[in-house]
Amino acid sequence: MGSLRLTLCAGLLGACALTPAAHAADGGGGTVSVTPSSPAAGADIGLRVTGCTGRTATAVSTAFVADARLADAADGTLAGETRVRSSAGPGTYDVRVHCAEAEVKGTITVVVRGTRPSPPASPVAPVDAGAGGTAHFATVDTRTTGPGTAHAVTGLILAGVAATTVAVLGARRRRETE
Repeated sequence: MGSLRLTLCAGLLGACALTPAAHAADGGGGTVSVTPSSPAAGADIGLRVTGCTGRTATAVSTAFVADARLADAADGTLAGETRVRSSAGPGTYDVRVHCAEAEVKGTITVVVRGTRPSPPASPVAPVDAGAGGTAHFATVDTRTTGPGTAHAVTGLILAGVAATTVAVLGARRRRETE
């Protein structure tokens, strides 16, 4: 029983040791993301690629007007832009990204113009949340707006007029009661 356990552990260790090398030779674990997720023919698109070790890469697809030149982005990914051919029919197209030492593969799904693309994974601002009483404040920076000097002076004048009116009416009422 001990030799069987030792053999299985050795085999598992050998498989684990060879798996990363086979994975890297297969093109790595990178991903290709396209924005918008389902563009129409003729649309401009943005590409983001993870899994490339170099600082630049080239994305190639039959759906593209021209190869996309990708450059190092701030978050460790490579990013670039291109345009979908206006003659590209609806369907899925392969995207190959040639990096310094590897090739990352992905796909792009072209839809018919006017077709609603799949919704994004998270809300995109501004979120249509109705037109409640505070809807105005969503578009106004309240830190820079508000009462100024003119509003303060107007308020003081109105308060003075109100105080004078109360005093005059109170004095008149006292005279009438005497």
